Amino acid sequence: MKQPNDVFNDLQQKMSDLFKNSPAKDVEKNMKAMLSQGFSKLDLVTREEFDTQTQVLVRTRARLEELEKRVAQLEQRLAGGSASTAQD
Repeated sequence: MKQPNDVFNDLQQKMSDLFKNSPAKDVEKNMKAMLSQGFSKLDLVTREEFDTQTQVLVRTRARLEELEKRVAQLEQRLAGGSASTAQD
């Protein structure tokens, strides 16, 4: 999967090739500015940031599962302790 910067650079290169022999350098300049402005408004993240957050999520999910097991064990102990106390 391409990163947003790669997509932008590819698009920029294709536009440059298209306008290279054309007298429309101003159009190219304006198009680049417009695309840069559009991409900056998209709140995109880098692959590195995405991968980091994915790793954090995996660790958090594992920790949550551990804690859920502990809570279930403690609830069983309390339920078992309550039953024996009620019988006494």
